[in-house]
Amino acid sequence: MLLSDIANTGPNFFYLAPWLVFFPIIGLLTNIIFGKRMSEKAIGGVASLASGMTFVVALLLVYTLRSHPEGNTIVLADWITIGELNLRWAFRVDTLSTTMMMVVGGVGTLIHIYAIGYMHEDVRFKNDPGRYQRFFVFFNLFIAMMMILVSGDNYLMLFVGWEGVGLCSFLLIGFWYDKDLLGRDSTENAWSGKKAFVANRVGDFGFLIASFLMFWTFKSVQFDQVFEMAHQVAEHQPGMILAITLFMLLGVAGKSAQIPLFVWLPDAMAGPTPVSALIHAATMVTAGVYLVARSAPLYILEPAAQATVALIGAATALFAATIAVGQYDIKKVLAYSTISQLGFMVAAVGMGAFVAGMFHLVTHAFFKALLFLSAG
Repeated sequence: MLLSDIANTGPNFFYLAPWLVFFPIIGLLTNIIFGKRMSEKAIGGVASLASGMTFVVALLLVYTLRSHPEGNTIVLADWITIGELNLRWAFRVDTLSTTMMMVVGGVGTLIHIYAIGYMHEDVRFKNDPGRYQRFFVFFNLFIAMMMILVSGDNYLMLFVGWEGVGLCSFLLIGFWYDKDLLGRDSTENAWSGKKAFVANRVGDFGFLIASFLMFWTFKSVQFDQVFEMAHQVAEHQPGMILAITLFMLLGVAGKSAQIPLFVWLPDAMAGPTPVSALIHAATMVTAGVYLVARSAPLYILEPAAQATVALIGAATALFAATIAVGQYDIKKVLAYSTISQLGFMVAAVGMGAFVAGMFHLVTHAFFKALLFLSAG
């Protein structure tokens, strides 16, 4: 449905969905253009306001879903038209996407506010006021990319957000790229950022192969079209659905730090604490869980793929919890605890308990972010 059609159908707020991305982009552009002439509080305030407005939009979308439970798809523009490939830049508003929007907008806004004071101390310590501006530009960019990921109406748009949050993760983990936590010259934090970037690229390769196979098989990467044809493809090409879901699982393992691609998350604690709270506890690492939940119609058709997802999730939960017991650094304890909890979520969605998995995702996002912020 087009924006003009939505606006004329009555008192609903579906047409506001694109502003989930526009608000943080406006915030980061404001700080890029005017940041050098603004005070620290103004820079942090602009970024926090932009994130807060995304949360308000998410609340309005949830309110609208109460009277329109079927959800809607808001088409912003045609995107790619090449041969059989016809993609729109569209925002999907349903129960699953709005759940993620609420988490990203709500937790993200609170962490933005916390970061105003936290990064002030960092600026004084590092003697580089430009860091403050860059930090909140990266933070707003992350919120925008995460909103694209959770609201996209097709796998390619989801992949754009997927790669975007990976870039932001690299920029923020290595934010203290020139010094360690004690202010000494060091490249250790930069290497931690590179490690996260490379590990995630391995997973992203799997997701990309899954997308290629999907287009090869379905001639589309649009959610509705893929899911509608899935039963027919499963009957005639059962191996193709299995291949798509297993390659997709490689992407899930990379982004949600599952065995064997969990190695980047403990080192990701090298970044500022707000980064650990926002990206590596509350939002980005849950993108893999969201991907499995969004692709539920495909996984349900392949019990072998579901069993593999559940097995990897359960193994990761036990493995990471065992490692956490032997850690002494509080942020490392929380990092391995996060990997373990992500394992529970992946195991839940792998067993078909999608509601339970998403429920745990929401509750974990809030309490684990608070634990990271408390750790400092």
